[in-house]
Amino acid sequence: MIQPRSMLFVTLSAALALPAAAAAGRYSITTEQVAAAVSSSGMQITADQVTLPANILASVADPALRVKSIDRGADRSTVARLECANPAQCLPFIVSLRVTPDASALSPHGRSTEGSQGRLSPPVVRAGSPATLLLEGAHVHISLSVVCLESGAVGQTIRASSPDHRQVYKVQVVRDGVLEGRL
Repeated sequence: MIQPRSMLFVTLSAALALPAAAAAGRYSITTEQVAAAVSSSGMQITADQVTLPANILASVADPALRVKSIDRGADRSTVARLECANPAQCLPFIVSLRVTPDASALSPHGRSTEGSQGRLSPPVVRAGSPATLLLEGAHVHISLSVVCLESGAVGQTIRASSPDHRQVYKVQVVRDGVLEGRL
């Protein structure tokens, strides 16, 4: 019969060995890789301007990274959302960027979000605010009332939902209170 103390030792040993086994075949995404991805999207930064929140892992050594958005954080910091070009290689993640006031920021679609003074333009829609979503299809034009789930400037991609929160849409900000999406 196994002693309770021995059972605890076996359980703790297995729990400590499991993360090490799960990490086999995983590669850390570096600040250099993130800086290269952000720089290729139009915002020139170096690896020392990137702060990773944790050890971000990928299934390959050098995954192709894609910048989804670059936004101003609540504390006036700059945050970038990235993902692997191949979603099977890593989970989407967020990094903090230390940028100079003259650095340019791009939305994931390559449109500048800068104002005329060289800084990030302010959001024209705020999280929780109502907006009109214009959905375009081949021969269909639909206008819906939605609630913004994120704040965003013109040209940025944000999430919005139906008023009952049953449908979530990934949309682009067109102007104050107007969003655009595709069917």
